[in-house]
This record gives sequence, C-alpha cells and structure tokens, in this order.
Amino acid sequence: MIRLVLADDHKMFAKGIANLLQDEEDMQVLDIFTNGRELVDFLKKNEVDVVLTDMNMPGLDGLGAIQQINKEKIKVKVIVLSMYDDEDIFKKCQKQGVDGYVLKDADPDELIYTIREVVDGHHVMHFERVLKQVDEDQYYDAYKQKFKLSRRELQILSLIKEGHNNQAIADELFLSVYTVETHRKNIHHKLGVNTAIELMKKAIEMKL
Repeated sequence: MIRLVLADDHKMFAKGIANLLQDEEDMQVLDIFTNGRELVDFLKKNEVDVVLTDMNMPGLDGLGAIQQINKEKIKVKVIVLSMYDDEDIFKKCQKQGVDGYVLKDADPDELIYTIREVVDGHHVMHFERVLKQVDEDQYYDAYKQKFKLSRRELQILSLIKEGHNNQAIADELFLSVYTVETHRKNIHHKLGVNTAIELMKKAIEMKL
C-alpha cells in the first residue's frame, strides 16, 4: 500500500485529488494539509511514502517544506503538483531533489502513473515530459470518451501506429519503458484487443 499525504492551500482541490487516489486499490491518503509546517510536523511523526505538495501555501510554502524535509532527512518521496509549466520553477524543484513534477491540469492518470513510477524508482524527471502532460492534440476527441483512453494513452497509441517500439516511445515521451509497457496493457484492455495487429487496426479506425 502506498501511503500518501497532500499539501495544498486549496483544500477542495486537494480533497478531489484525495478522492481520485483513494479509488486506487494500492493507495491510501492519510491526511491533507493547507500549509507546509503542518505537513513537516506530520512527516516527523508518521510513516509516509509519498508527499504531493503545491508550491503556493501560506506560512511555509511548498519549496520551504521540501527544504525542511531535506534538512530533517525525512525519508519520503516528494511530487510537486504545480499550476506552472515554468522551467525555472521546475529546475528549482529538481535542484531540491524532488522526485516528480505534475501539472494540476494534467490527466488524472498522469498523476497516478507518476506516483507509481516514483515509488518503483522508474520515474524520468524531465521538463519536456511536463510540457507533454497538457499537449492539446488532434487525438483528444470523442474516442477518448468512447474508449476512456487518456491523452497519454492516445499519444502512445499514435506512436505505436507509426511503428515505434516501446523504447522509442519511452524516449519520445520521456517515460520509462516499464511505464510504456503498462500503458500498452491498459490500451489493449480498454480497446478489447489481444494482439499488436488488432491494436494497429483499431488505431487506423480511430484515424490516429
């Protein structure tokens, strides 16, 4: 079980994320905090696997909380949930040793996959990946609703159609091969196909 805590001054947003994560069988949200000091105090006394924190909080902000976590040598993975696809902010977080950076308007599955990647040690921390989290592209259409494919899954399906193997897809999207393989399994399941040929036919039907 992955034990998580959230820190965000918008409590309603944090509750929405918590509800999303609680639906995952392998995730448990222990608590929600609206400032960094409460977060750090909790981490000192409790076993936590992953912290999801916003940067903007009153009192001790996200960056300050991350610095305090490092200073106290608290063993926990940190993923920043940010409104900003700003490379300078990303680099500041990277410099502080954060384990992941996810935009707040990214697909929910992007956050879930990032959490699992970080815990498993497969996450690729790269700013280009952040930018790809919210790419508006031609694949984001009715088929997403019909098959419940996420934007990321549609990107991967399109690259499969173009003949890319798992490693090439991983390089293109700044993901680990492990994550691409997991996405492919989910795509097969959602589209009800068993073979690569069936998957290719489905991608052609979907005009990807």
